[in-house]
Amino acid sequence: MKKSKSILGVMLLAIIAFTLTSCRDSKKEDDHEMDQDDMEMEHDNMEMNNSSMNSSDNMAIDQDKSATDIIIVNYLELKNALVADNTEEAKTFGAVLANLFAEFDKSAYSSEQNKELTDIIEDAKEHAEHIAENTIDHQREHFEILSKDVADLIAITGTSKKLFQAYCPMFNDGKGAIWLSEFKEIKNPYYGSKMLTCGTVQKEI
Repeated sequence: MKKSKSILGVMLLAIIAFTLTSCRDSKKEDDHEMDQDDMEMEHDNMEMNNSSMNSSDNMAIDQDKSATDIIIVNYLELKNALVADNTEEAKTFGAVLANLFAEFDKSAYSSEQNKELTDIIEDAKEHAEHIAENTIDHQREHFEILSKDVADLIAITGTSKKLFQAYCPMFNDGKGAIWLSEFKEIKNPYYGSKMLTCGTVQKEI
């Protein structure tokens, strides 16, 4: 009888030990699965954060492209006013451009690009202001340098617009001058009605 009780006691202890071991193993497996789930969630969160950061960067650059496109639209209006020998309209769009350059956001670009953009925008703003305050001969002189500034701006920021860079060989005492246009047909802003078709298309932008 004592022997039977002893055997039963040993079996009971074995069952308890087995149950405890199984519980510990099950807990370890659960903990391991939880660790894996946590790691996967953390990885997904990191990917989402990186994706959000990239989206923010792309959005900032897209916004800057839009800002450049708005500048181009008003630059073309200025150009067309000079083609039409319209001093007052040229003044209006010169003032609009001066404000647009003053508000241009350069923060999405690298430090080197930022420095270049600062020089371009400050120069362009100054010439736009002169166009807003002067008569047509002086407007055309400042338009020459403004056109170079806008071309340089586009080279850094890009644009969604199709443009043509045209060239007048006669302006500025025969030194020549470029301008940007929305079409291939030559309509010269430097001479207007005096020499409307003087010039050639250099390239498409």
